[in-house]
Amino acid sequence: MIDLRIDFDGIKPIYIQVAEAIEDDIIAGKLNEGFPAYSQLVLSRELGINPATAAKGINQLVGKGILEKQRGLSMVVADGTVKRLLSERRDTEIWTMAESLVDGAVKIGLSKEDVITKITELFECKDGSGANE
Repeated sequence: MIDLRIDFDGIKPIYIQVAEAIEDDIIAGKLNEGFPAYSQLVLSRELGINPATAAKGINQLVGKGILEKQRGLSMVVADGTVKRLLSERRDTEIWTMAESLVDGAVKIGLSKEDVITKITELFECKDGSGANE
C-alpha cells in the first residue's frame, strides 16, 4: 500500500501532485534508486484517480530523467536521482526563503546589512560557534 497525499480540491493539477509525491517518496527513501517505482495501475487504484492521470504524473518524471523504463520491469528510479532531487529542492527552497525574507525586510525598512548581520548571528547561535542570546 502506498501513502501518497493528493489534494483533490486544490488548484495544483493531480498529475503534478502525483509526480511531486513520488519525488517525495524517493527523497524519503521509500523508493530506491535502481528499484521499481509505483505503477500506473497501483497509483490509479490506491489514489482513486484515472489511470491516464497517473500515467501523466509518471511521464513527467520520465521526462525529467527521474524514472526510466527498464526492459522486462516496470518504471525504476534512475541512478543519481536522490542527489539531483535534493539539489533541486534546496535551490528552490533557498530561493523561496530568501525572497520572502527580502520582501519582508524591504517592507519594514531593513537594510541588506541588517538582514545579513541577523542571519550571521542566527547561524552562529545554531552551530554553537557564537554566544547564545
